[in-house]
Parts: sequence; C-alpha cells; structure tokens
Amino acid sequence: MYRRLFLAAWLAALTLTAFAQPTPQPVPSPAAPATAPGPAPVPPPPSVTGTAWLLMDYASGQILAGENIHARVEPASITKVMTSYVVAAEMAAGKVGADDQVQISENAWRGGGAGTDGSTSFLPLGSRVRLQDLLHGMIVQSGNDASIALAEHVAGSHEAFAALMNEYARKLGMNGTHFVNAHGLPHDDHYTTAHDIALMAQAMIRDFPEAYAYHKVKEFTFNNIRQHNRNTLLWRDDSVDGIKTGHTSRAGYCLLSSAKRGDQRLIAVVMGSTSEKQRADDSQALLNWGFRFFETHQVYAAGAQVAEYKVWKGATDQVRLGVAQPVLATVPRGRYEQVRAEMDVPTTLVAPIAAGQPIGTLRLRLDDRLVVEQPLVALEAVPEGGFFRRLMDEFWMWWASE
Repeated sequence: MYRRLFLAAWLAALTLTAFAQPTPQPVPSPAAPATAPGPAPVPPPPSVTGTAWLLMDYASGQILAGENIHARVEPASITKVMTSYVVAAEMAAGKVGADDQVQISENAWRGGGAGTDGSTSFLPLGSRVRLQDLLHGMIVQSGNDASIALAEHVAGSHEAFAALMNEYARKLGMNGTHFVNAHGLPHDDHYTTAHDIALMAQAMIRDFPEAYAYHKVKEFTFNNIRQHNRNTLLWRDDSVDGIKTGHTSRAGYCLLSSAKRGDQRLIAVVMGSTSEKQRADDSQALLNWGFRFFETHQVYAAGAQVAEYKVWKGATDQVRLGVAQPVLATVPRGRYEQVRAEMDVPTTLVAPIAAGQPIGTLRLRLDDRLVVEQPLVALEAVPEGGFFRRLMDEFWMWWASE
C-alpha cells in the first residue's frame, strides 16, 4: 500500500512538472511611480471622406483603424503598384532588365497615349524606350502608355500580364482582388479592397525596396516634357516616401500613402474621396494619428524559445517551443508592459516530433482584445526513444489516465 501511495505521489509530482509551464510575458518597463499619470486613452481616428479607408502598421500588419476595408472598390491608378511589383519580380528573376529597350506598340500608344483622357508619358508610337524610364513614367507620371508597354514587354501581351498580376496577388493573400489591366482604367471585373491594397503596399516595400524608392520621386522628364508626381504628401511631409494616387470618375480620388518616422512605418489607404486635397488631408491626418498614439514592439525574435514542454516516448523528454517568424505587437503608446501572453498547447506531446512542426498557438492580449495570434512550433526534432523508453512512458501515460 505504501509503495502504491509513494508511486502515486511521485507520478503526481512528475505530471505537475511536465505540464505546469510558465506563460511567457513581454518584458515590462520599470514600474512608474504611483503618482505618475497613466498613458492617455487613444482618441477615435480622424474622420475620413471616402468609400473605404484604413491605417495599417507596416511591420506587424495590424489594422489600427478602418472602415469598409473588405468592400469592393475600383483601384484606378493604384493598380500601377501591382504593375511595378510584377515588373520588379520579373526583373529579380532575370527575365527582363532595367536597360531593355521596349518598343512602344500601337496598342500602348492608342490605349494610354496623348490622345486619351488618362495620364500619359507621351511615348512616341514605334519608339524604343529603356525599361527603367518606363517604370519612372508609370510611377511618377502615372503614364497609362508606359503601363501597357511594360505589360507587353514582360508578358507578351496586356492580357497575359493581367493574368500574371492576378497570380502575384493570390500569392500575397489579396483574396478580394481581380485585375484585367495594368493601368487601372475602369472595367467591371477590375476591383480590389482597401485591405488588399495595404497588403500590396506592404509587399512592395518589403520585397523590392529599390523599386519602391521610385515612388518618392517628385518629378520626371521624358521627351522634354516634365511632369510632377500627383502625391502631394511628398511635398508636405518629409517622412512620406510613397506610394501612389488614383482617380477616375467611377473610383473617385484615391491615395495609397506610406511614411516612416524613426523605426516605425505606417501605410494609409483612402479610396473614393471627393477631391485631390481631401484625399491628401485625410491621409495625412491618419498618418499623424497613428504615429502619435501607437508603437510597435518585437516581443519574440524569429526562432526564439517561448517555452519547454514534456515529451513522451522521445529520445529526449523535453521539446523547446518557439516561433518561426518574429512576433510583433502594435499597441497604444505606453501600454506595452500591459500586454499578456498565453499559450494553447496539447496536454500530451508524443514523439516523434519534427523540427518546425506546429504544436500550439501563442496569443498576445491587451485587456480583452486579441493583439497577435501566431503558431508555436517545435524548435528541434524529437525522434522516438528506444524500446524500453517507449515502454516505460506508455506505462506512465496509462497510469496517469487511470
């Protein structure tokens, strides 16, 4: 009897040790004096005129504010951000080059040239233009003719290029988007969402920073014609370095903008505004509000250990759990120390476990709001143990279940 009681007590201690793991917490700042006031509450975001809008933190991808962010909207010339993304991707793959001489077809000249109502780079019919000059013409001057010429050069035809755009959009998670052209002129099947536009901007900045730098160029001269970038925020705010305007009678006035102050970057999207000035004023107000009231912290680095858990039937009896990607949290300024982490991990972990295998979920919360949710993964493999190890663990697992 005493032997059985001893074994039961020993097993209870073993089980408690195996499963009572500490919950990871962000490192708090030093406690403020009791008399110091707490952080001011975040006021509502500024009022925005438009059919859809949002403000996103670039690093964490968190939406700080927005309205109708998944509603279908016409992107107008903001489409050209995806055009430049595809061209940059194809250049990175070695399929086209910055010094390629691109012939200006009749399709490009007629569909986006000087004889149309849209923006143009005034490309002469039949001429050959360096690909890099076309990129500047499309991004800075918003040239529709440059967009078509680039599409034809990269994919062989405008239609084939639109298919490429949709493939890249799918890979970026732009699930509410469909493109039929490279310039953004109205078409019933050419649409996107404010959220997808923000994802597109995030990808452009992250994946092709050299190509993104074109979006802050204020003016470009081609064929002795100088044209200014229509993004007026580039003149108002030195922290703004992109990204693209858009306007048609159907889409209204649209602006996709991004700014970086210190280590923080924000992305603002305003769609369907009433004027060029209104879209710029609202975008500026959103950026100012976001920088004033929010901050982004890295809670865990990629590959960082978050916890250690008991493993049954393994060559080792513990597995380190962590995160494959950095865990970033965007929170109101002054409230990072109040963020709390929690883990959801299966009660019993049994070998074999592969390195990188999803094991559970890490969640960060502020008050009752979920801030971040990210998979927990095994940081190393745990192969099966030997015969006697597996047999012993099988017995103890059975015992614990009784």
